[in-house]
Amino acid sequence: MGRRRQSVTIKHVAADAGVSLQTVSRVINNEPNVRPAMKAKVQASIDKLGYVPSIAARRMSGSRSYLILAINDRDRTIADWQARDGRDWVDQMLLGGMLTAAERGYRMIFELVDTHSDHVERELGAAIAALQPDGVIVTPPHSENPQITGFLAESGIPFARIGSTEEGPGIRMTMGDELLAGKATDHLIELGHTRIGFIAGPDEYSLAGWRVDGWREAMENAELDCEGLLEKGDFSFESGLPAARALLDRATPPTAIIASSDQMALATLDVAKERGLRVPQDLSIVSFDNTPVVRFCTPALTALDQPIARTAARAVELLIDLRNNGIPEAPVVVEGELIVRGSTARAPSERKN
Repeated sequence: MGRRRQSVTIKHVAADAGVSLQTVSRVINNEPNVRPAMKAKVQASIDKLGYVPSIAARRMSGSRSYLILAINDRDRTIADWQARDGRDWVDQMLLGGMLTAAERGYRMIFELVDTHSDHVERELGAAIAALQPDGVIVTPPHSENPQITGFLAESGIPFARIGSTEEGPGIRMTMGDELLAGKATDHLIELGHTRIGFIAGPDEYSLAGWRVDGWREAMENAELDCEGLLEKGDFSFESGLPAARALLDRATPPTAIIASSDQMALATLDVAKERGLRVPQDLSIVSFDNTPVVRFCTPALTALDQPIARTAARAVELLIDLRNNGIPEAPVVVEGELIVRGSTARAPSERKN
């Protein structure tokens, strides 16, 4: 059996080129103040030996770690994983963030932090001390937790706040929640619906309020009444059940319902079936998120697609380029789209005419 080929390291490159490890590191990182002749010499050794720079080698210059840290809520993420019901927020974040980071010579590390813990600063501080990231991506509800954003700001670490438009440190980013809710409402209005119910998410998420604002504005623009058409859940299936029942118990129930999460939309679909309502003939349903599960229910749900992968990718780009471009003054909006499927149709009164 042949001997396993030894991996080429930065030390081999330095020895072949006859230079210091620091010089090789500066060439790898395109640092200034490296003479062209020296750069060419080191590059020749890199090419000759087939050396592929590791993050450890690139970090030797001391200016960057080439790591982006993304943090997500621990309890909600673990609950989603254990439920195994098709929610793919984390998958989409990794898809967009990790691939974009790799294209730029970085790596993205994913960590779970308990946003409600008294020890949140200690948890986050330990992760940052161990990884020394060049930037942090903060997701809801972390993105509006002053303990977390304040700690990052005091630590001098650049960060992107997804789902937050509040003034303050960090890059503010949204997925156009208000605009998307307006698109869904307009879609239903165009189908002739005049009583459009809305199931909102919890107050701890600003985006839940933005979605209500988008629905309300679209209704008002069409001179339609919102009174008695708003209920609240917490994004979970269980919370969607009483909310949908409350809307359908109205003296004049809605002919369409927009739910602020896929799980609450699925609950609405179940409530409709238990009451003998046909979807979409008797009741149209629109969902937020567009996770895989909504394509496989009956009927498949019309959904507002959250561009999680594109948003994570944009966050990585902004953090990497922050040194040169600075923090955008206005919130960065990565808007999703409305995916029309079988759960929406013309309002019942429209079909009878």
